[in-house]
This record gives sequence, structure tokens and C-alpha cells, in this order.
Amino acid sequence: MPSLDVPALVDHHCHSVVAADLADDALAGLLTESDRPPAPGTSPFDSALGLAVRRWCPPALGLPAHVPAADYLARRRELGAAEATRRLLAAAGLDTCLVDTGLTAAAGRPLLPLSEFAEASGARVREVVRLESVAEAASATAEAWPQAVREALAGATAGAVAVKSVIAYRHGLAVPPERPATVAVVAAAGAWLRSGRGRLTDPVLLHHLLWTAVDVCAGLGLPLQLHTGFGDPDLTLHLADPSLLTGFVRAAESSGVPLVLLHGYPYHRQAAWLAQAFPTVYTDLGLTASYAGPRVAAVLGEMLELAPFGKLLFSTDAYGLPELYLVGAAQFRHGLGELLARWRADGACSSADAQRLARLVAADNARRLYRL
Repeated sequence: MPSLDVPALVDHHCHSVVAADLADDALAGLLTESDRPPAPGTSPFDSALGLAVRRWCPPALGLPAHVPAADYLARRRELGAAEATRRLLAAAGLDTCLVDTGLTAAAGRPLLPLSEFAEASGARVREVVRLESVAEAASATAEAWPQAVREALAGATAGAVAVKSVIAYRHGLAVPPERPATVAVVAAAGAWLRSGRGRLTDPVLLHHLLWTAVDVCAGLGLPLQLHTGFGDPDLTLHLADPSLLTGFVRAAESSGVPLVLLHGYPYHRQAAWLAQAFPTVYTDLGLTASYAGPRVAAVLGEMLELAPFGKLLFSTDAYGLPELYLVGAAQFRHGLGELLARWRADGACSSADAQRLARLVAADNARRLYRL
């Protein structure tokens, strides 16, 4: 099936990569959202994502598509991590990457700093600030904590293009539409500080953080990204259903802050409905495009049943492996090309309609939303 001629891609949600050589099992471990070792006798390469890696990545390293995983890994070692990374990122054809800096390592190795990632990828790179990371680093007494977090977030977003929350991992997306009372926030902050300032999981503090992000983003004109849908085993999947955010979306609507629902799968139709129902909500397919493998066109079609064409954005959510950038970009181009070819053949749209839709999702929506 045809791929669309969409040379410029704006990846509006991604992470940096490891440029060091990885052992084969460590590399394969980044082809799954699980943080556990694979079951005996199995490999992450034996998956829809693994098939996609073997389809799109070997040609970038001078091999035929679909070579066995062992041959691909041997060629990668022969080239060295730096050269393989450069080739894979170049083949992805990315114009701009909006990088979430909340993660700093993968497979026990540091991720490239933004400047080095920009050099390796050849893309323009902008930062997305992780909300919970900023809050966990803020230093203050319990009484001063709410204001300290607000000031820390405002300072951290200088030069950034968005704020991202992972509240889906920490407590779930059933966010009350009311702001927590200050006395409750101070009490919860005191308990957290006395516990040793570990990972923020208290719902009162998390909900306060989300409203703080809305206020800061409203003042700076920034979107707020929220992880929704599947992820690693730290997440309880049904609590990451984006429809749980409906009350919060209604309550935050008057702020005008765009809320960007990342990933969504298997609740991508709920995310698409929210994007249709509320002017402030946007959505993307994210890493689902890679994990869906041969089914990518079908899942894209399910999102576009309801999502307005001006509200769906492209992203890879690539993390750790440069392969995930190339796979995400290639899967998007191929899947959307296949879908729109069927639409044109069925008379559902013209060629001009299809090309405009593709450019909106590939780059133009992100450029408008993030003021790039």
C-alpha cells in the first residue's frame, strides 16, 4: 500500500535516546512497555512492534527488510551505536522533536542531552517539562510548598513548549473538577515531606499539581500534555481511560489551556470523542502506531471516526532506541497512506482532501498548537 508524501514530521511527544552500545537483551527489552524480563523461550522481537522494527529499520543499516533479528543486531554492533543512531534517526525524516525531559536513562544508560540529540537527529528540538519531576525537586516547608511548586514550574518552563503530566501512572485520571482546599494541600505536603520526599503519589498533591499546571500554562500560553492509555506495569490500565478526565476537562475549559491526550490505546475512541466534544482537547496516536504493527491503518481509522482532523497530532513517543523514531515515523506514513488510499478509492475524499489531512496531522496541527 502507498505511503504519503509527507516529508516533514513534527514529533510532538518523544524522549531522547541511548547512544551507547547495548547488549542484545537490553536492546530487545526496549521493544516492550514491560519492565520485566521476557518469559522463558520468548523475545520482544516476536511481536507486532518487533515485526515493524525488522520491516523498517534494516534498510537504514544497509540490510534487506525482514532480516532475522540476530542478523540485524549483528549489523548494529558492526556499525557501532553512534553510527546506527545517526542512520536510524536520519531515516525517520523528522523536522522537529518536542522532547519530554522527565526521563533521563534507559536500560541503565543515560539518554543523550537535548543538544546532542538534536545533533544526532538533525531535527529542531524543544523541551516539554515533566510536571511531577519539577514538583518532586521543589524545596519548601509544607506551608510554602504550593507557592514554591508554582514558582518552580514557571521557572522550569522558560523556553519550553509544553508541560506534561503522568498522573495516570501516579493515581489515575479520575481527577475531581474541584481544586483541592489549601489546608488539605498543606497537610498532604507535610506528610510527604516527613516521609522523605519520595515519589509523589498522594492524590491531593497530584490534583493540586494539575491545577497549578493549568494556571501556569494559561499564563504562558502553553499546552498541557497528559499520558492516557497503556504503558508499563506501573500503570493500572482502566484508571488511564481518558474519559475519566471529563469532569476535569469541563472545569478547566474556561482557562483555555489546550489539553493534549497522549496515546490513549485501547481507549483511543474515548480520546477521539473528547477531542470532538471539547474545543480545548487534542489527541494523538503516539506509540500505538508502532505497537499496532500491521494494524496501524485500522487503529488510525478508528481515531479518525470522531477526532477532528485539526485535533489529531503525530508522535512516536520514542524512548531509548532510535529504532522507535524510525518505526513510529514509517508506521504513521504507511498507515495513514493506506487508510487515505481506501478513502479515496471509496469516494470518501478527494486527493487534495487526503493530502491536506495528512499534512495537518503530520506537522501543521502541532505547529499551530505549540506555536512552532
